[in-house]
Amino acid sequence: MSVILTFGIAMLIRTPADLGAVIRDRRKRLQATLAKRIGVSRQWLIKVEHGHPRAELTLVLRALDVLGIPVDANSGGPTSRRSTSAVDINAIVTKAKKGKT
Repeated sequence: MSVILTFGIAMLIRTPADLGAVIRDRRKRLQATLAKRIGVSRQWLIKVEHGHPRAELTLVLRALDVLGIPVDANSGGPTSRRSTSAVDINAIVTKAKKGKT
């Protein structure tokens, strides 16, 4: 038997299902908070997470800013990289597609 503090409230965890419920609740609360900070609905955020191709650019950029994800419009050309910590978008998309099957 474990006790987990969630938002200052002690919750008694007796089963894996109890723990799953706590995790799900926390994720939904964080998602709702993030959506509010961006100025969108939770459903919009979920669609973008799933790769919605027509999401409004202004909102996507705001989401990236809120999450602290930098956008680098490097003018050095497609092969120029300023840092070795560049994000491989193709790897992210491939991984996401594999998770859906």
